[in-house]
Amino acid sequence: MARHEPASPVVRQIDQQFLICSICLDRYCNPKVLPCLHTFCESPAILSICPLVCLYLPSCSHTPVFHHTAPMSVCPSHPLLSACTPTLQCLQNYIPAQSLSLSCPVCRQTSILPERGVPALPNNFFITNLMEVLQRDPDPCGAPPAPLPPLGAATGQPLCCPNHEGKVMEFYCEPCETAMCRECTEGERREHRDHRTVPLRDVLEQHKAALQHQLDAVRARLPQLAAAVGLVAEISRQLGQRRAEAEAEIGSSFEELEAALRQRREVLLRDLEATCAAKQQVLEAQLEVLRQGQESILSSCAFTEQALHHGSATEVLLVQKQMGERLRELAARPFPEHPHENAQLEFHAEPEGLRRSIQNLGALLTTSATAHTTVATGEGLRQAVVGQPCSLSVTTKDKDGALAKRRVKSPGGGHVRQKALRRPASMYGSAKRKENPIEDELIFRVGSRGREKGEFTNLQGISTSSAGRIVVADSNNQCVQVFSNEGQFRLRFGVRGRSPGQLQRPTGVSVDTNGDIIVADYDNRWVSVFSPEGKFKTKLGAGRLMGPKGVAVDRNGHIIVVDNKACCVFIFQPNGKLVARFGSRGTAERQFAGPHFVAVNNKNEIVVTDFHNHSVKVYNAEGEFLFKFGSHGEGNGQFNAPTGVAVDSNGNIIVADWGNSRIQVFDSAGSFLSYINTAADPLYGPQGLALTSDGHVVVADSGNHCFKAYRYLQ
Repeated sequence: MARHEPASPVVRQIDQQFLICSICLDRYCNPKVLPCLHTFCESPAILSICPLVCLYLPSCSHTPVFHHTAPMSVCPSHPLLSACTPTLQCLQNYIPAQSLSLSCPVCRQTSILPERGVPALPNNFFITNLMEVLQRDPDPCGAPPAPLPPLGAATGQPLCCPNHEGKVMEFYCEPCETAMCRECTEGERREHRDHRTVPLRDVLEQHKAALQHQLDAVRARLPQLAAAVGLVAEISRQLGQRRAEAEAEIGSSFEELEAALRQRREVLLRDLEATCAAKQQVLEAQLEVLRQGQESILSSCAFTEQALHHGSATEVLLVQKQMGERLRELAARPFPEHPHENAQLEFHAEPEGLRRSIQNLGALLTTSATAHTTVATGEGLRQAVVGQPCSLSVTTKDKDGALAKRRVKSPGGGHVRQKALRRPASMYGSAKRKENPIEDELIFRVGSRGREKGEFTNLQGISTSSAGRIVVADSNNQCVQVFSNEGQFRLRFGVRGRSPGQLQRPTGVSVDTNGDIIVADYDNRWVSVFSPEGKFKTKLGAGRLMGPKGVAVDRNGHIIVVDNKACCVFIFQPNGKLVARFGSRGTAERQFAGPHFVAVNNKNEIVVTDFHNHSVKVYNAEGEFLFKFGSHGEGNGQFNAPTGVAVDSNGNIIVADWGNSRIQVFDSAGSFLSYINTAADPLYGPQGLALTSDGHVVVADSGNHCFKAYRYLQ
């Protein structure tokens, strides 16, 4: 439709900013306002279509059969042809048929559609009045328009009721929060029966004041948003700068390597030339001696033969003595008949090892930590002395409040992890020394990121059973998955929710002697017990637990629960009765700082990983402290936030070292023995771990969204 273009630039600007529907890109026709305050056409808009275009151009999307809603007009492109005017409806066509909701085409906010559909949406009287003002006074001279009149004053008449034509809206229905006419309140089919109505003018100022208050409150957020925009833009700028710096460092590093390679090439070529020249010099000298000897023999033989065949008796006798001495000397002369040098000269290198090193050369270090969620704890925050060391612990978290792990990405070779060492032959807590010439190795891995069977999103705890099952707590998918010892999927159960039998954030998992599956639910603050088939049986710890993380079953059938948030350990009977509780927040022997998982050894001793204290602590069955081991670091026997823990049949303690992405093995007294070699498939933030019934180690590789089984040599 060729719509009216205002001549005045000011009016044209008003027209473009306020009076154009973003669906049809034309002036509003019966404008309707959505709950998000964006306005669109409801009524038909008129679009002129040339029949030549409709009938003869295959690319045209209009159909030649349509209902004429306006008189024929002259086509601007084909003056000899007339154009018809089909009907196009903006909101009516935009909202799918039978839809009960609508999504704003501009901001995508979803809202409920009125029962009577689009026509029941509120009219935008402000836009309607503005269009009437501009249509009545298009301002052909370009003079600045007068201030817009108040609502209803633009046409000199009060606003009319949309439901009763010609009736003035002079009342206000408080329950419906809408203006209406008298007929709306008094007719037989009145729509506001039994509603309290008041004159419109009586509530106008009250509602204007309320709107002004809300306007001021919303406008007050603009400085905060402006500051947030500036902060995020600055982070984005810094990220771009870091990228440029990293790119320059990558370029510089590889240029240095290329220069070193070229330099090494030149050195090798020079060495090659010098070595070859030295060998050639020896061989050339030998050749010279041999050739001289050869020439001497040939000349002496020729002279002697000449004398014997052609000389007279007198001549032969005269030279006989001289020739005899010469021939005897040549016959006895030693010649270097064996080569004084050899031809061995080859280039030896190990390019495959270098190539592997180059493929893993360099790494990109990053985290998802954000400043507003990261927290600091420790004595150093409460008191500190100038010039004296103090300690505090900074826990980095991402935007969702989850622990922010350091991601080490190697573009050529994937995640970079600890360099697993060949396990030496070790005592393993016994007097008999075992030979161990074979490295541990990956047996299988199961899973990837996702929500289907055999897929995980932030898996946490893992446990095994004597029946040959592996049970995994799939935390962010709010379920538990069960596999065979060979990694074959068997079962999945769990429904998201906060009712008994539902899971909100499963973290720890264990299996008792009956095969029942015990699940620590961090967000529901209780422990749920399920049958081996995944049927809910009971829950325990509700009202006592604040954030259960790890769970285990001791030899008496007691359920041991590590409360990560309360920094303590609970011991329950299977019926839920509390047996004992020990621990509090701190760094002492019976204190914890974010304990994670728990295991029980063959002496019924309780082994707990103390995450933020970077140690493992061992207690007897009554909760009395026995000993601890580990400190913060990357060396043998040190931890960077230990998580999963298991104990083998010899009492050796196996610990998942989350921050160092490795698994360490200690004897029953806490002395370091070895690593489990995970080099075949490196870990990324391991969580729970367990030993299978056939003696393998399974670990929840949370960062890689899978669990892995490694051969474990006891």
